[in-house]
Amino acid sequence: MVLKVFFPSCCSSADSGILIGRWISEQNSAVILAVVHFPFIPVQVKQYLGEVQRVTKVSVSVLGSWSNSKQEKEESLSEFLEDLGTIFCHEPWIQISKEGDSKFWSCSVLQKHSKNPQEEEIILVYYDQRKVMLSHLHPPLDTAGPGAEDASKLSAIFDTVARSQVLFMTDRYDEGPIKLTHWQSDGVEASIIVELLKQASVPACMLLTLLLSLLSGISCSAWKWNSWVLKFWPLSFLWSKLSTCEQLGHRLQHLQVISSNKKAQNQNQLMRKANIFVSLLIDVALGILLMSWLYRKNRIGHLADTLIPVADHVAEELQDLLQWLMGAPAGLKMNRALDQVLGRFFLYHIHLWISYIHLLSPFIEMILWYVGLSACLGLTVALCILSDIIALLTFHIYCFYVYGARLYCLKIYGLSSLWRLFRGKKWNVLRQRVDSCSYDLDQLFIGTLLFTILLFLLPTTALYYLVFTLLRLLVVIVQGLIHLLVDLIDSLPLYSLILRLCRSYRLAAGVKFRVLEQQDGKPLRLLMQINPLSYGGVVQTYRLPTYSCYPRDSWASLCKKLFLGELIYPWKHKGDKQN
Repeated sequence: MVLKVFFPSCCSSADSGILIGRWISEQNSAVILAVVHFPFIPVQVKQYLGEVQRVTKVSVSVLGSWSNSKQEKEESLSEFLEDLGTIFCHEPWIQISKEGDSKFWSCSVLQKHSKNPQEEEIILVYYDQRKVMLSHLHPPLDTAGPGAEDASKLSAIFDTVARSQVLFMTDRYDEGPIKLTHWQSDGVEASIIVELLKQASVPACMLLTLLLSLLSGISCSAWKWNSWVLKFWPLSFLWSKLSTCEQLGHRLQHLQVISSNKKAQNQNQLMRKANIFVSLLIDVALGILLMSWLYRKNRIGHLADTLIPVADHVAEELQDLLQWLMGAPAGLKMNRALDQVLGRFFLYHIHLWISYIHLLSPFIEMILWYVGLSACLGLTVALCILSDIIALLTFHIYCFYVYGARLYCLKIYGLSSLWRLFRGKKWNVLRQRVDSCSYDLDQLFIGTLLFTILLFLLPTTALYYLVFTLLRLLVVIVQGLIHLLVDLIDSLPLYSLILRLCRSYRLAAGVKFRVLEQQDGKPLRLLMQINPLSYGGVVQTYRLPTYSCYPRDSWASLCKKLFLGELIYPWKHKGDKQN
């Protein structure tokens, strides 16, 4: 059989002693955690390991002996280390010896209590104890693949090292009866700058805790107040349709998550809190930068002075478009009576819209000044306000689209119903299917007359519907790009990406083994290196849930709706949470 010994590289220069670790019988592996040096009392070592087992819930025991003969080989010491196997009684008893500065170690396994001892091949695997302890092993995305079983075996090794942090708290300067060598045996990892920052961060943390508790109270009160106010119909309708209100509600939920006193239960919850906190921090920082840019050099006034001429120019272009449609567009012969009625109807709406814009023109600058202050709530809130402003400024285009779509849809469904009449069929509403039906002469005459009228009026209606649908799709695409940027800021796990960039070993996707230099008669030497999670895997694993404001229709469904004249709403229904 093959016996795998996972040995921490930080213990390669440790003095002689005994090996402490965990024996994983399912994998026939030994995970070495530390080396206990001489002199020691076996009873005290057993008591210490019992306390470690009680705290960490890891079955830590003495697995074998470690001999580091820096000069010539000491026969008495090797015999003494062999005799320790009878005191601690672990089966099998692993003996590892290093001679001088040699890279090739001698490894042997003793099975004193086994009736049929088998000669086992030993594989010595070196690992970085600090990186393995701080890293989090992620399961493979394809759980049904062949790597799922290997990942479960590796997780036992990572879990053993991570849960044994109590063992690494004692260093060589402690005055206890037991001296250990591990990755922190020279002292807890720190520096003067880190210690000074820790001391200086105490009042900052107290202030931050106070602010978070205050924000938690405010967010809870605001959420309760919103829940009570939104019971009324107009406010609930506006809250569900305006993307700004949805984004504010989304950020209120984020504030409740990061300001809660509940401790994270696992690594995923901890990373989710950190990602939300960093996302909020960067969002507010970008919003403050935008606000400072807007209020510098009177850019708000220039924007207000530009907005009215742009609205007038859009209205003039729409008037020219309607005049073109009321003539002979592209040489097409339209129904003149219906063409004039529709053209004048839409021209009147444009006249009303221009009057409405000029009525609001004295207040535009003041409205934009107060709207600019909302950027301090975050860049995403400012972008959602921009999307709502675009929706309000293009409301006349939306009205034209609704009028054209309703009229076109009425004619399409009327023609389809009359076409079934010609074939002697009808739509059964109760059974939701087409059944045969017999019609008399008067019904067929009226049906033929109506079918002829609708068929000859359809090109005029379809042209108006096509033009206003293209304009509406243009507005929807602009709003969609804005909401894609909002969703990107809301859902991007920025903390996880920064962690992947700076300390890639913290997010482990697996390990890779590198074969080291070999010598005949010595065990196989491998170096275990952490394989970091890819950036795509980081985004897929830690991506935050978003509240998208656009339905995810397939292209076939979208084309069907456009052909039949069904309305395409850019708004979502309240409560539709999308990952």
